[in-house]
Amino acid sequence: MSTLLVTGSSGLIGSEVVDYFCKLGWEVYGVDNNMRAAFFGPDGDTRWNQHRLEATHQHFHHHELDIRDRHGVDTLLKMLRPALIVNTAAQPSHDLAASRPFDDFEVNATGTLNLLEATRRHSPRAVFVHMSTNKVYGDSPNSIRVRELPTRWDYDDATFAGTGSV
Repeated sequence: MSTLLVTGSSGLIGSEVVDYFCKLGWEVYGVDNNMRAAFFGPDGDTRWNQHRLEATHQHFHHHELDIRDRHGVDTLLKMLRPALIVNTAAQPSHDLAASRPFDDFEVNATGTLNLLEATRRHSPRAVFVHMSTNKVYGDSPNSIRVRELPTRWDYDDATFAGTGSV
């Protein structure tokens, strides 16, 4: 059975990744520490989603871990050695980033670095998928025309032709 590690597994995108791969028969390990509740208060709490995943999927295993914890991340990757890692853990609010810049950077940058380094050390053949948002580029990407191709999106604006896929 293939093994997947999903960070931010109780969030919107992470929980969808868990659902999808559990239905395909993968052994799925989720990492989440419910930091949304710390960022957004009780309305941001995702424990309900964690409990839903645990009740719905027998091959889902929750790990309470903050991806900023370098030793914890390294230990988990050494134990699991997953074939696939999907990183959806993040501080997702552009507005909150301005008022809590260190939290934002530590989660989004340092946490990702911890995951990448642990992957390199313990599961170097794993596929690593990093989920993000176009908000990291400001509002400009929202005004660039794109077109859907059979396997990807590409720019539909001559100004950006040849600069790569979206």
